[in-house]
Amino acid sequence: MAITKKQRIWGWMSYDWAQQPFYTLGLTFIFGPYFAAVATSYFAGTGMDTAAADAQAQSLWSAGQTVSGIVIALTAPFLGAFADSSGRKIPWIAFFSVIYVITTWMLWGLTPDGSTLMWTLIIFYIGFIAAESGLNFVNAILPSLGTKEEVGRISGSGSAFGYWGGVVSLFIMLLLLAENDSGVTLLGIKPLFGLDPALREGTRSVGPFIAVWYMVSIIPFFLWVRDDRTVPRGSTNMGKVWGDLMATLRGVAKRKSMLNFLVGSMFYRDALNSLYAFGGVYAKLVLGWSIIQIGVFGIVGAITAAIVTWAGGLADSRFGPKPVIKASIWVLIVVSCFIIGMSRTQVFGFPIAETSHLPDIIFYICGAAIGGAGGSIYAASRTMMVRHTHPDRPAEAFGLFALTGKATAFLAPLGITVFTYLTGNVQLGFLPVILLFLAGLILLRWVDKDGDQASWDTVASSPSR
Repeated sequence: MAITKKQRIWGWMSYDWAQQPFYTLGLTFIFGPYFAAVATSYFAGTGMDTAAADAQAQSLWSAGQTVSGIVIALTAPFLGAFADSSGRKIPWIAFFSVIYVITTWMLWGLTPDGSTLMWTLIIFYIGFIAAESGLNFVNAILPSLGTKEEVGRISGSGSAFGYWGGVVSLFIMLLLLAENDSGVTLLGIKPLFGLDPALREGTRSVGPFIAVWYMVSIIPFFLWVRDDRTVPRGSTNMGKVWGDLMATLRGVAKRKSMLNFLVGSMFYRDALNSLYAFGGVYAKLVLGWSIIQIGVFGIVGAITAAIVTWAGGLADSRFGPKPVIKASIWVLIVVSCFIIGMSRTQVFGFPIAETSHLPDIIFYICGAAIGGAGGSIYAASRTMMVRHTHPDRPAEAFGLFALTGKATAFLAPLGITVFTYLTGNVQLGFLPVILLFLAGLILLRWVDKDGDQASWDTVASSPSR
């Protein structure tokens, strides 16, 4: 039976549903804060005071993000160029899926005593590299799913569908598995399957849970999505692939709109990724939230993300992706200001009682804003990249998109690491994030809202076929 266009679109969107729990549960709301708590306890055990142990834990997490970002930046464009030349993306997605499943399952090994702290950090970010690399090839399929007008809605709907996956998976973890300091879940019961709360086995099960969720949810993708056999094939000789990639890179310099978009998005995506990566860590270290509180915060953010991203997709189809991106950046700048200016005892210098719930309420609002603006900016950026993509080289184009998204991926984590170390303050460590958002916003001024596909043929940068 022939695969219909509708099935292909739903299959493509199922990838977002399958992979989102890694970011929602792993990076931000369950495993990330748990890693921070274990790391803080471990460093405190070496004689550090609480503030120094918190800062060291955040620095270690950001170091892992920095190194993984560099690896992705160096490999993504070449892998994309090779995939375009061979005409095959699905085998690459399957390859990275295997690595993803193995590494996420192994996150179970982070015990509360911190004995496997460094090993688990390495494992987590290998999984992160696999997740991001696979996503590049999935994104490269997007241009073939519809017209320019349809792609914005498809991208937004796919992202929104993914966020709903994050919401559902987070609900399951909080209600049935992840325990609080009293050893019970949000339902007030012990973790299922006889998992031992004293060893934090309910929270540690997030790794195997992510792996199983992916294996089940990815089935529609591999059933209904196929490589486009109508795209002309090129040579898969490594030297030829490298030459084609270099020709494309030289051509980018002649394309003002694409160059400014790639560099601008490089800055604002780096800043956004840091908000995702450190949001839960911030809640743990600054506000003293439990894993359960952070999980509820995640649900609020994920539900907002699902709704606003879907609406952003409709706005993208009507007004184009550029206005959606600009509005989202401004929201994220305001959120970053609150993160820097707020602690448990003050808000922008105004003292509050340590028992006040005001910081909690503000941060819940910030979480909703991060979810909504972050989801919209991601989906709209995907659409804008499609408007700058050569129809015969989509994986290479999204490889460049990944390159620029990761080429300076070390900037925000490194900036956070340095500022946190120099100031000894977790909040002030977020200052570089605002600067990156502003840099991205400024460069968007020179990005054509319709992209530059029409001018491609006049640019002598397209690799010879």
